Amino acid sequence: MALVTTAEVCDANPQLIASGDLRALQPIFQIYGRRQVFSGPVVTLKVFEDNVLVREFLEEKGNGRVLVVDGGASQRCAILGGNPVVQAQNNGWAGIVVNGCVRDVDEINGCDIGVRALASHPMKANKKGNGEKHVPITIAGTRITDGEWLYADTDGILISRMELSV
Repeated sequence: MALVTTAEVCDANPQLIASGDLRALQPIFQIYGRRQVFSGPVVTLKVFEDNVLVREFLEEKGNGRVLVVDGGASQRCAILGGNPVVQAQNNGWAGIVVNGCVRDVDEINGCDIGVRALASHPMKANKKGNGEKHVPITIAGTRITDGEWLYADTDGILISRMELSV
């Protein structure tokens, strides 16, 4: 994916866009982390102002996957911080997309991983462990399911039903 941009993928695949097999997320995310271009199979998580399950996922081996978290677009606290991002980087996650906030931005920006989030917020999340794993989520106007593929670069984020040969 490093040599082909999301814009080029869109230009080359009008039939996938028309069928809904290739979708672009609305451009609402800020770019964090040193890896501005990343891709991989999606793992979904739905939480609200609680980051226990986020941390649990990132403690697992990532194997090049992308964690996509529907945080309910909350801007009242951060559901992702520096420590879990360092862990994700060390465990081989390709990236993390958060429909919510992050904190410890300087630490995240030092990590070799791709992170997208709505904004930064200094307050930490609850630690109750509430949420749902591997469920269909809808963020940035797009429905995303476990096992789909995510492609991100500085132009935006694409979701594909299948791995694209680019």
